[in-house]
Amino acid sequence: MADSMYKVITLVGTSPTSWEEAASMAVETAGKNLRDLRIAEVVKLDMKVEGGKVMSYRARVTISFKYEGQN
Repeated sequence: MADSMYKVITLVGTSPTSWEEAASMAVETAGKNLRDLRIAEVVKLDMKVEGGKVMSYRARVTISFKYEGQN
């Protein structure tokens, strides 16, 4: 079995509804452009606030995917 290498990137997903939706948005968007996603970890949650009201939820997510360099 060959050794594997994974790359880890950080993304920020946003949602007007919830942190869960924001995290899902980050993962689903990454899945459209990256292959072989492995693990997603929510590392920070915050909110955009305007005029004392929550405008959007943000989730910072690290995602790992299999790295396939040139041979």
